[in-house]
Amino acid sequence: MSEDLERDRDRDRDRDGYGWPAPSEAAREVIRRGAEQALDPRPEWLTELFDAVVHSERTEPAYTDPVLQEGARRANLSNLLHWAAANVRDPGARVSANRSPDLLEAKRDMVRRGLDETALETWRRGQNVAWRRWMEICFGLTDDQAVLHEVLAVTSRSISAFIDDTVAAVAETIRAERHDLTRGTHPERLAMVSLLLEGAPVSRETAETRLGYRLTGHHLGAIVWGHDVPGDRLENAAELLLTATGATGRLTVLATGSSLWLWLPVPTAPCSDELNAAFASVPSVHVAVGHPRPGLDGFRQTHLEAATVQRMMARLATSRRAGTYADTQLVALLSHDVAEADRFIDDTLGDLVHADPDLALTLRTYLDEQCNAARVAERLHTHRNTVVRRLTRCDELLPRPITDDPVGIGAALHLLTWRGARGDDG
Repeated sequence: MSEDLERDRDRDRDRDGYGWPAPSEAAREVIRRGAEQALDPRPEWLTELFDAVVHSERTEPAYTDPVLQEGARRANLSNLLHWAAANVRDPGARVSANRSPDLLEAKRDMVRRGLDETALETWRRGQNVAWRRWMEICFGLTDDQAVLHEVLAVTSRSISAFIDDTVAAVAETIRAERHDLTRGTHPERLAMVSLLLEGAPVSRETAETRLGYRLTGHHLGAIVWGHDVPGDRLENAAELLLTATGATGRLTVLATGSSLWLWLPVPTAPCSDELNAAFASVPSVHVAVGHPRPGLDGFRQTHLEAATVQRMMARLATSRRAGTYADTQLVALLSHDVAEADRFIDDTLGDLVHADPDLALTLRTYLDEQCNAARVAERLHTHRNTVVRRLTRCDELLPRPITDDPVGIGAALHLLTWRGARGDDG
């Protein structure tokens, strides 16, 4: 039997499991090998995929919340891996809808926040990026134009059908859950809080009745979040925050499945170091705190400040568990461009970046204490002579002496304190 007759026979065989002409064995082999590469995507592929998902004109406003960003990233990565794994098992066959927990939770969070259609838009954008990368893979696997044409024709239909089926399946699941997601105490509070944060013309009396929370006096806004953590752990963290601030009550809103928005009626806030110590007992949970502000305008402003701290912590991938606006305002301003912030750290601190962390801590404390070595020794519970030796070593490691640029060095040290692991140094 000739190759042409063999290919015709393959294409005319039963289409069950495909929905389109079944690919030839040669095309199936290319698809399988390509899918194996897609199962282990390169870091730059994922960066491109995630940037397309959260940094587009239509969807970026919805993803200022790092929890929603992470949910969108996980959902799109889940789609990529689900499709690739299915094509390793049965190349070219129709892929079942993805109903993974990551995908469903991302969609639930969209519904909770009134951003239903945005989730579908991110999946489509993820599909477009994945398709461009998939074509690159396929062109690198075969020079046979007929096989390549067949592979692209089959996989184009496969990817489109997979996304369509996934959208339909997830939409059906969410329809069944919509009442629970949009009715009840937390959804009603979230709706009212969202109106207040947007500056909608809602009377204070109406808002207080709906929220069960007084909007007079001072408010301390906070955001508690953690990926892949049970809800009771978030509640435990909220209670720890209550204890740390000395508040006698709190307004709590379930913002997403893995984050809480809080307001506490207190006029002061703990510092970041105190909160970091308090949250050491709650694994994988983070907290961002605003500045105490009075009245309804303060209710809005303190939440926006907590959100600024949360975005900064996520952007810098910090290992620190808690941050307050008072302690991080400068770092937040300096770190909007993370790559530029890293260059500033390296240019300003030089070899000190990779030296013993005690040196950077001592120098940062020295500058914070207005260059008083005795106070530094007291704060760090060490001998003054040790402080002096460390400062001498810092001067040796810095590109310029401390006295030449104390402001820049201090800013770089605070950035370094909050900066997580970087790609260039692990």
